[in-house]
Amino acid sequence: MHLLLVEDDERLGRVLKRLLEEDRHVVDLATDGETGLDLAAGDGIDVVILDVGLPDISGIEVAQRLRRRGTAMAILMLTARDTVGDRVAGLDAGADDYLVKPFAFEELAARLRALSRRAEPGTRRPEPRLVAGPIALDETTRRVTVKGTPVDLSPREFSLLECFLRHPGQTLSRDQLLDQAWPYSVAVTPNAVDAYVHYLRTKLGAAGDRVETVRGVGYRLSDA
Repeated sequence: MHLLLVEDDERLGRVLKRLLEEDRHVVDLATDGETGLDLAAGDGIDVVILDVGLPDISGIEVAQRLRRRGTAMAILMLTARDTVGDRVAGLDAGADDYLVKPFAFEELAARLRALSRRAEPGTRRPEPRLVAGPIALDETTRRVTVKGTPVDLSPREFSLLECFLRHPGQTLSRDQLLDQAWPYSVAVTPNAVDAYVHYLRTKLGAAGDRVETVRGVGYRLSDA
């Protein structure tokens, strides 16, 4: 899909843009509401991912202006505020969905898939699967198997495995894994990565040996 991300937090914007592009989306990034409105006027935008707290005009106002233009593009609002009134205000402004910070990237990806399905009723897409040797991960059903046997992973273990499967053979630093597998703004240390890699290897059994340690750098998933 062609996405427009309107987010004034530069670090979060960069991280989300990279992850969404790795998830096979085309992403335009704006850091304020007026720029977002200008970019949304172009052709081909499928979904606007819209932060509520923008520095110039609020995301609520941006959504209202987009709807007054008659745009049919889906709007997914991001906010740190989680009261019923805040959610109602966003939905009444024209948002199709609402995601509260901090959030895990896999939840954002799932919500985008849901918005895509709503936009194309009656169509069925092949379920995205990531495979490395005996390991298979289905992004839609969130099911992991090793040689066809289901493996029960925690949300964080699932996110780590998904990250490794998206970058087979590539060495990933602990900071890269933190950016991609942990919700933004959750306080964690690089040592948490080591612990969860250990948990993941254990649950994958013999296939866990594919997750290799690169001393002094991080980890990689063997593509051999």
